[in-house]
Amino acid sequence: MNYQKELEKIIAGLEKENKSPRLLLHSCCAPCSSYVLEYLSRYFRITVFYYNPNIYPETEYAKRIMEQQRLIGELEVKYPISFAAGPYEKERFYETVKGFEREKEGGERCMRCYELRLREAAVLAKEGGYDYYTTTLSISPLKKAGKLNEIGMKLGKEYGVDYLPSDFKKRNGYKRSIELSKEHNLYRQNYCGCVYSYKEAGYSSQDV
Repeated sequence: MNYQKELEKIIAGLEKENKSPRLLLHSCCAPCSSYVLEYLSRYFRITVFYYNPNIYPETEYAKRIMEQQRLIGELEVKYPISFAAGPYEKERFYETVKGFEREKEGGERCMRCYELRLREAAVLAKEGGYDYYTTTLSISPLKKAGKLNEIGMKLGKEYGVDYLPSDFKKRNGYKRSIELSKEHNLYRQNYCGCVYSYKEAGYSSQDV
């Protein structure tokens, strides 16, 4: 399935009906959200949901959440963007990926991490009465859009909230995110976020 085309069909329908639905957008970091916010804020009333208990160390978590809030304040958008922060539940992340610590990035450990974060987003979207929810994660060339959409739609059905299909790397989305990162002087990390990717990037850690 071409998820970008599916998204464009939905947007075309919204424009035809002159609707601007509420969207809960799970974000992993400011750079990844930059293009997504620029693009979707023309059609949706967005709340950025920052829930990433996988981030290591805590100083990195604090840096990323501050950059996310700064970007939201700087972007020129059609509809104002709101922000919501989830709790930093690192032990919940470790419990979720237990037994898969040695998996390479992109394997089952990552799938469990995606589901953890998207589940929290689905719950909040349902509780908040949002029309849709989705995630910025598909903008990364290293992330499998098919798996992310599969998880998102499964959880959407489970909680009764529509998942907005996406493959934000398409239409030069990833390239535009790099341009926006430069324009806003955003901090761009050189590892995905968790302690395992931290180690794979060559850093040392005594954790888990």
